[in-house]
Amino acid sequence: MLALAKVGPSDIVYDLGCGDGRIVIAAARLHGTRGVGIDIDPARISDANENARREGLTGLVSFRAEDALATDVSEATVVTLYMLSAINVKLRPGLTRQLRPGARIVSHNFPMGDWEPQRVETFRDAHGTSRTLYLWTTDGRVRP
Repeated sequence: MLALAKVGPSDIVYDLGCGDGRIVIAAARLHGTRGVGIDIDPARISDANENARREGLTGLVSFRAEDALATDVSEATVVTLYMLSAINVKLRPGLTRQLRPGARIVSHNFPMGDWEPQRVETFRDAHGTSRTLYLWTTDGRVRP
């Protein structure tokens, strides 16, 4: 997901539904990127904070227990998602309203309704499971 979005050190990565924080932690470790993880489950946020502490990255990443649908992502330059298509469609208006033109959105396995992605990459993971990544770049147009 980070490679598809071409994440670099000047990016700010938001991971909605961050779970244990692996995406923003990887972005910080690999690219020196600041990141914010959002998850509705406080136990997952606790895990993510512990993982960031263990990696020595608490100065670059933070995690918040919030509803992704209500989160302000306006400072993000990259947003990563691993949510069902129905949630992605609900997130789309807020993402396209808040994100500046040129921000990238990458979704793992699930599209965003009728919003055509700029790139789609399909690959097999280490276990042989087929995975698909979708990439969109925001253009300032709000998509309901």
